[in-house]
Amino acid sequence: MQWQGDCYLATNSLRTRFSSVIAERSLDPDLYINRELSWIAFNERVLVQALDERTPLLEQAKFSAIFSNNLDEFFMVRVASLKAQVEADIDKRSEDGRTPLEQLNAIREHLAPLLERQQRHYRSQLKCQLHNHGAHLLDYEQLNERQRLWVDNYFRTAIFPVLTPLAVDPAHPFPFVSNLSLNVAALIDDPETGQRLLARVKVPQTILPRFVAIPTDLAGEHSEPVHTAVPLEQVVAFNLGLLFPGMSIEGHYFFRVTRDADLELRDLEADDLMIAIEQGLRKRRMGGEVVRLEVADGMPQDVVEMLMDGMSVEEADLYRVNGPLGLDDLFGLMGIPLPDLKNGSHSGQTPSVLCRAQRNMLEDGSIKEEEFESIFSVVRRRDVLLHHPYDLFSTSVEEFINQAADDPLVMGIKMTLYRTSKDSPIIAALIRAAENGKQVMALVELKARFDEDNNIQWAKHLESSGVHVVYGVLGLKTHTKIVLVVRKEKERLRSYVHIGTGNYNSKTSRLYTDLGLLSARPELGQDLVELFNYLTGFSKQQEFRKLLVAPVSLRKGMENLIRREIDHAQNGRGGHIRAKMNSLVDPDIIDLLYAASQAGVKIELIIRGMCCLYPGREGVSDNISVVSIIGRFLEHSRLFWFANGGEPEAYIGSADWMPRNLDRRVEAVTPIEEPALREQLERLLQIYLDDNRGSFDMHNDGSFSQRHPVGEERNSQLSLIETWRKGLPAKN
Repeated sequence: MQWQGDCYLATNSLRTRFSSVIAERSLDPDLYINRELSWIAFNERVLVQALDERTPLLEQAKFSAIFSNNLDEFFMVRVASLKAQVEADIDKRSEDGRTPLEQLNAIREHLAPLLERQQRHYRSQLKCQLHNHGAHLLDYEQLNERQRLWVDNYFRTAIFPVLTPLAVDPAHPFPFVSNLSLNVAALIDDPETGQRLLARVKVPQTILPRFVAIPTDLAGEHSEPVHTAVPLEQVVAFNLGLLFPGMSIEGHYFFRVTRDADLELRDLEADDLMIAIEQGLRKRRMGGEVVRLEVADGMPQDVVEMLMDGMSVEEADLYRVNGPLGLDDLFGLMGIPLPDLKNGSHSGQTPSVLCRAQRNMLEDGSIKEEEFESIFSVVRRRDVLLHHPYDLFSTSVEEFINQAADDPLVMGIKMTLYRTSKDSPIIAALIRAAENGKQVMALVELKARFDEDNNIQWAKHLESSGVHVVYGVLGLKTHTKIVLVVRKEKERLRSYVHIGTGNYNSKTSRLYTDLGLLSARPELGQDLVELFNYLTGFSKQQEFRKLLVAPVSLRKGMENLIRREIDHAQNGRGGHIRAKMNSLVDPDIIDLLYAASQAGVKIELIIRGMCCLYPGREGVSDNISVVSIIGRFLEHSRLFWFANGGEPEAYIGSADWMPRNLDRRVEAVTPIEEPALREQLERLLQIYLDDNRGSFDMHNDGSFSQRHPVGEERNSQLSLIETWRKGLPAKN
């Protein structure tokens, strides 16, 4: 399926036209926090969860792994971009007035102490406390004789055959070191020539567990441990003699490489978007420039220099690590059978309003035929507000799409797919709907970062099954989360919609908090009909009835809502804004929030990730407070509430207050108009603001401090597990 050049030009013209309405920024650089440093501050809050003694021990390992995984992506994308700017002699300053080089230097300065805190926690807390609970993470040199014999045999049978030692000498140029690979630099002496040689051995941690489990009955203790393991890289390193027979192993040292993995489609004239992205993915797999070299702290300087020379690494990109590299593999420790060291399980529940709308309950006899009502019957009567993972995704959103696929009255289904899970029930439902003769269209966003390959495969699969597939727009990312179902009822067509804040992904729906709306409101249905026409055709839609849509009306709409609160405050009617989002970065929105604060508007922000605004500054942001919540679930929902002089309005949708969401992506934000549902959202915001367990307060210098309750502990996520299922009470 080719993307026609004229369509791209039309869309690009639309982007240009609407970006022209954005006012010139006037934000003082001293009032804007550097976004890269703000991101590091966010990742520090993730690390704090790992270091917090109140966090269950294996959950500490998980948060440490998340910290490392986040950092890998940060280097692959953000640091890579800054390095490219430096190499291209681009001196454009950031909103806070820093050059790319100054930002790189600041990043390194801020990261160094965090990396040391993480390693110190692993060495002195995590390993020791796990040992006390019977989970032994041993170094190779700590193994007893029986364990060592078992490990060495495991090396010969399960590891040795897949290793490929690569020599480095004049006849063997420095080998390519793949992105995020863990490696052993082996120093080897040739006893015949006395020559000192270097070889690289890649540790196969992508196909084998990072921590090799050893039978517990080999421990030789009176009380056998629950779990015993040794790092895979050490198993390889202490058996190097088998790889280099006849040679003397002088030493071994671990290193890890991070490469530029940002897939930037520079060829805007590409005739076929899928081909362009597939070519870009091949380049990514080969790896771009090295943006970080991590080496074991004890690696000799001459070996470090050989690695740096071999991979053209600058000193500024070298990180010495006092401990194991690639701690993202700590995710694997969650498999240790010690449930008391983890958070209790949570499976969510079926929303009460949808309990009798489950087709499987009818099929297995749980309810009688006369008790069953379709999800369409429920939604015709009232809007349904969903909050995942407290509300089950499978019995709400997936059930909605499954019933649409099988309902003979459904004529068509249209939806956007940004990230979806493997073995996706939603994909299966769309294919089944097409096989049932329905008109099915799926917009699969091929440019979803690090999910491009997965989405390409899904797009091909859907297309081959008869689904009409659109790949998105070359100049924009389609990030909106929308479904449109068209049903023939009594000789007329009725539209049913789902508009959400999260991806149609069965896996992340259990791990992320997200909001969604099921509705049969005609205005929303017509808006989605026209929005899909905008996505698939040549529509130049500029206004929608209810939806705020980027890049068309979202920025202007949000700015007008903030200005309305300013007007209320200036006219003695008060002014109050509450907003929850992933990130607040946009300079124009920040500038407007400062103006609102100075006008007397009370602004309460709940921001998980980056926040480039300074709260609580005298004369500037006195009336602005910011909290960040880091918990067992990733806070992903976007919710905006405006007091509106006593007639409050609430909105949910896919967009943060970032330039990319407001100007360079297709997003949709919907009002929640049913009073009972809006009151639920108001109560939800209050629960978040009252959190004193997973919440961090942002101070007027941009720093954060974690709340520690004196008295009753209020954990918003744990509270919601218990209270959402009962129905949130209306706000007093």
